[in-house]
Amino acid sequence: MAEDRRVQGYCFYDWGKSAFETSVTTAILPGWFTFLFLRANGLTTKILGTEWTADAIFSISVSVAAFIVAVMSPSFGVIADRRMIKMWWLRVLTYLGAGSTILLAAAPWLGVSYQWVWLLICFVFANVGLNGAGVFYNSLLPHMGSEDEMDSISNKAFAYGYFGGGILLVAHLGLLIATGYAEWAMQTAMATSGIWWLGFAMLTFKWVPEPHIENEMDSLSFGDSSKLAISEVISTLKEYKSFNTLFLYMIAYFLFIDGINSVTALSGVFGTSVLGLTIFDLILTIMIIQFVAAPAAIGFTKLASKWGTKKALQFSLVCWCFVIIGALSFAPLVPDSHNEFDIQATWDEDDKFYKISVENAPEIAQDPSDEEQTWAKEHLAILPLQVNEYIKSGTTYEWADDAKIINANSTMNSTEAELNLTALQSLLDSISDTRFSMSISGGDLDGKQNIGEGHPTTLGDGYIDFIPKTVREWVWAPLGLSVTIQFLALGAMAGALLGGSQGLSRSLFGQMVPETRSAEFFGFFGFFGKVAALLGPLIYGLMTVMFDSRVGIFSISLLIVAGAIILRKVDVEDGIAVAKAEDERNRAASE
Repeated sequence: MAEDRRVQGYCFYDWGKSAFETSVTTAILPGWFTFLFLRANGLTTKILGTEWTADAIFSISVSVAAFIVAVMSPSFGVIADRRMIKMWWLRVLTYLGAGSTILLAAAPWLGVSYQWVWLLICFVFANVGLNGAGVFYNSLLPHMGSEDEMDSISNKAFAYGYFGGGILLVAHLGLLIATGYAEWAMQTAMATSGIWWLGFAMLTFKWVPEPHIENEMDSLSFGDSSKLAISEVISTLKEYKSFNTLFLYMIAYFLFIDGINSVTALSGVFGTSVLGLTIFDLILTIMIIQFVAAPAAIGFTKLASKWGTKKALQFSLVCWCFVIIGALSFAPLVPDSHNEFDIQATWDEDDKFYKISVENAPEIAQDPSDEEQTWAKEHLAILPLQVNEYIKSGTTYEWADDAKIINANSTMNSTEAELNLTALQSLLDSISDTRFSMSISGGDLDGKQNIGEGHPTTLGDGYIDFIPKTVREWVWAPLGLSVTIQFLALGAMAGALLGGSQGLSRSLFGQMVPETRSAEFFGFFGFFGKVAALLGPLIYGLMTVMFDSRVGIFSISLLIVAGAIILRKVDVEDGIAVAKAEDERNRAASE
């Protein structure tokens, strides 16, 4: 009974932290961040003389957090093997991660130019807490059960995570829909994600005992601990010949987990920034992933028992390659009917004038120096806009509420503005240089439309835009499948693979790790995983800045392919035998 409670406590940590990985990292924060970024800056902002998009900046923030943890992971592992402090560090880093998640809710209390920056800062600290805690959490796995039970326990924990994160995500979706995506609802979603993580982690702290260590080392100062950690890290690296199978697997893991984690970490911001998906679209997709991934993780356990862990993992990696190819083909359908456009001018036959309404347009950039502000000012007389005084200086413009439409040249009519033909044609022509779309229905200008070069449906200029453009022409458009449906369908497939690939990769590593040196080697496991988490988003960010977002996605797929190829050469049986021999030597030496 005590042993079952211990495993349950281990699994509940996954249940809690998955709220951050689902509601925050993938479902809600990317959309909220993109919204705040676009509201402050428009499509891009200039950093060190280079234009950066929202998804590029978001990916770099993930890399910064991964770099911090990557540097600390090996030292954490070495020290934890010498002293009984795995659970202590798990607590500390959980407090950091969950606390930073709660602080995400404070963003709206800042000025509009600083809100997205605050989200990035808190997100980096939350990721440091999450991934740092992951080193110690993963190192507990070999102490949870026997070698034969490891696949089951590892995948059970992932299944707990998918269910736990999914349940809270459903509650968040209901809250956001009920409040019309009110800002306070966004804040509540962030805060409750941190509370959920911390609350269930308390069960882990209560039910999972600190693994026993023979001949525990006396407490050391920080400086001495760091020196010991560095020396042990170097010593472990020198042992690559003794553990060559394990090190070969870590190289394969470094590559394929890089691709998998990068796809999951960046899919949300890619969807909102590049494809124009809404927060509702993202949440719905993540809900599907959560509830598909949980039973799929258990299914991969059965597949591993039949095929073996390595073959089951290889199968999942091959399928991941198809998922990324599918992601490259995502393409929003070009607006067709009048009511699908962002800005709609409609002829009123009774009153004999055009009315304009804004149905689907994203927020106008609120920085007074942004080009969109200049565009808004030029067309202030004919667009339904309201004027706001910016917190620093200057005047900014937003899409108006019912009673706040400004139209200096005409009489107001409800929430729409009367337009004259010359001004309307000028506005239509100006759309080409924006991220909006516009359609005119009825009257002398009936049927005229324009889609801006920054609109999500605009393809053709990117290096591999021929892929989504061709697939849209031959598949998505004939079938009438919107980008939301495309994202949902591929999300379901990714969900079926996610639990199995993550659980099996951790389990396979655990089988080849000496139990007496678990934290040390899981520190390296964390190190490779975190460096991978650093490299993948960094590659994506740089490729996006140098080329475009789809080239960034394509570069990630190559990492999975390389990892799958190297995995074929890993001799798992040899790795297990070496681990057992090392345990026997260490136990004999301690007697």
